[in-house]
Amino acid sequence: MALAQPGNPPAPPVVHLTGSPEIVFAAPRDACDGDDVPDAPARAFREAHGGVRLFGLHTKNRSLTGPDLGTLTIDCRPTLVSHGNADPAAYDDQSWITATWTRDGTIVDALIHHEYQANQHPGRCRFADYMQCWFNTVLAARSTDGGASFVKDQHPVVASAPFGQEVGQGRHRGFFNPSNIVSDGTWLYVMASTTGWDGQPNGVCLFRTATPGDPQSWRAFDGHGFSVAFADPYKRRMERQPACAPIGPFPAPVGSLVRRRSGGDWLAVFQAKADQTLFPVSGLYVASSRDLLTWSDPRLLLPGPTLYDDPCRSGGQLLAYPAILDRHDASRNFDQSGDDPDLYYVTLAVEGCTVTSRRTLLRRTLALGR
Repeated sequence: MALAQPGNPPAPPVVHLTGSPEIVFAAPRDACDGDDVPDAPARAFREAHGGVRLFGLHTKNRSLTGPDLGTLTIDCRPTLVSHGNADPAAYDDQSWITATWTRDGTIVDALIHHEYQANQHPGRCRFADYMQCWFNTVLAARSTDGGASFVKDQHPVVASAPFGQEVGQGRHRGFFNPSNIVSDGTWLYVMASTTGWDGQPNGVCLFRTATPGDPQSWRAFDGHGFSVAFADPYKRRMERQPACAPIGPFPAPVGSLVRRRSGGDWLAVFQAKADQTLFPVSGLYVASSRDLLTWSDPRLLLPGPTLYDDPCRSGGQLLAYPAILDRHDASRNFDQSGDDPDLYYVTLAVEGCTVTSRRTLLRRTLALGR
């Protein structure tokens, strides 16, 4: 079934948490070394032999593996190492595997949240602060061994600002934090966030492709159709880059997407800081859609200060990186859900005003109603 045209969204989903949180991975307790901290939403797929591989850690991109989602341990072999390359055109500074898709469990295509951290490279930024120098691009990589190792595409850019990292310093820039990849049976879709620039509004954009192994095949929704392609600014500068059209009630990146087997509607989970509009309190939220383009008002899942709140006022803990995975889902990529999936999320311990590396990946069962 192909994606429908934008229409009226369904009512906000009736969702509540049941039971107590279960620990999936705790750092530093379960880590191979200090690089292993939960630092992205959980992404999982079924390997060719039937086991499960889950990503969601740091820039050595180690994975958790096991026979099922309930029995996972860390594999200490890095799958994609970040090299801290000072050349922004090399796209080899700091990389996180943040989306995966496989048809057979052996060949696995991935999308990467790549940060060029110019503050770490002398002479590359006019500022000293991380976020003022932060330049982000969504890249493509592929594994041919079931996710045990990944190699970036020779021309890896999926989504980028149309200028180099030296432009617009003083704030974070680019595309970042892709959601998981989902299928409607015809196309594959992913959401990615952008901070925006002149001609490009900030927000969350929807991309689609039929060939995830080709980075240049992804097209973003422009408000009418999927027409927007983003070029590598270090290979081709564009005088005017067409803009993607932000969608949804999303003030921050979408943690994950999942399609309900009963009814066919989509759910998106994300974190939000309290404001005066849709988010009365900070916490983890969910919204629903029939077409991935028009979304319901959000519904609160779990209250608490998030990664976007002031850590000094957090009370010692922040919430981040929500994702929905259904342990009963027989699909290869866990992009479908029954009525009792699990919410995966990360708690980050805070000392004073410092977010520490003591982080825990948790899961808690959801009850989905109508």
